[in-house]
Amino acid sequence: MITTAFDDRLVRGVAELERTPRGVRLHRLPGRVRDLFPDPQLSMMEAQPSGARLAFTTAARTIELVVHPTRVAYRGADRPRGGIDLVVDGELVAEVRLADGDLVEVDLETGATRFRPGPSQTVSFQGLGPNDKDIEIWLPHNEGLELVELRTDEPVRPVDAKGPLWVHHGSSISHGSNASGPTQIWPVVAARRAGVELHNLGLGGSALVDPFTARVLRDSAADLISVKLGINVVNLDAMRLRAFVPAVHGFLDTIRDGHPDTPLLVISPILCPIHEDTPGPGAVDPATLGTDQVRFTATGRPGDRELGRLTLRVIRDALASLVERRGDDPNLHYLDGTALYGEVDAAEHPLPDALHPDTATHQLIGRRFADYAFAPGGPFVRTYSAV
Repeated sequence: MITTAFDDRLVRGVAELERTPRGVRLHRLPGRVRDLFPDPQLSMMEAQPSGARLAFTTAARTIELVVHPTRVAYRGADRPRGGIDLVVDGELVAEVRLADGDLVEVDLETGATRFRPGPSQTVSFQGLGPNDKDIEIWLPHNEGLELVELRTDEPVRPVDAKGPLWVHHGSSISHGSNASGPTQIWPVVAARRAGVELHNLGLGGSALVDPFTARVLRDSAADLISVKLGINVVNLDAMRLRAFVPAVHGFLDTIRDGHPDTPLLVISPILCPIHEDTPGPGAVDPATLGTDQVRFTATGRPGDRELGRLTLRVIRDALASLVERRGDDPNLHYLDGTALYGEVDAAEHPLPDALHPDTATHQLIGRRFADYAFAPGGPFVRTYSAV
């Protein structure tokens, strides 16, 4: 078997590869951000390679990928393991569930954590056929990962991107929470449907209009940019309306410093009934711990919005008005998130935990986004059609 080293020609959708004694650890945020703001939630999320994949051409019949996952599990709130998906010449042909690796167990009631080390895992794909083929190995969206070794029975060759580069930033929904596999999260569904290259900066619990995230977007190569803002600000009760609106203006100004003419789409939150009219903070409903389905709840009071506290309806109105006021920017666009998932959808596809969509709903959102953004007259169609 031939062993191929991991480098940035082979690994797509990450900011950096960190060398470790085992191999390479994947990071979606650059080291300076990680050093300046080592927030545990952000650190955990950016190290989960949502939207990242290996991409190469090979005639190999057998591909073996050795990985070392690190998963976070919450006591009393079991969640499915992450997975690795194999796409051959654009078609999903295999899905492998992770079973090994390290475990960080968190007690939601006390906050205590316990670390349990585990072995690396070898994922093997066999019988792939003798001809040259384009391979994408999509990595888990919901577990940290070290790449240990790539082995094939024929050489591999890196491939160039085949479409424009779309950089997307959002919350845990963009990160992929509750989707069953890495190709099932809505940004990947949309990117594959539209034929574009994806760099996903969906960061669970961390889409908080942070200035350093805006600088990452400013400094990233991008043909298309979208930012989905609001839900984390509400469910962390992180801002009042007076602070939120100028913060978003500053966020967009920073992106424009590096991408003055790039199509830029602002997306407001999808429907989330618990926060439509009730501010945060959001919390786990303690009555659901240990049940088949843990659910979230909003702990604010509906009347608090008069004091400037944020709900999703307030956020949507604020973002729509903000984009309208920036009418001198012809490449700035706004999408109401309820066009991706709204009241009718909630009746047919309720959010299982009251906050995150399931796999079928991720697919629905991804298809709708692609059909809107890349359709004739859509915000991304000019750049997309020129490629």
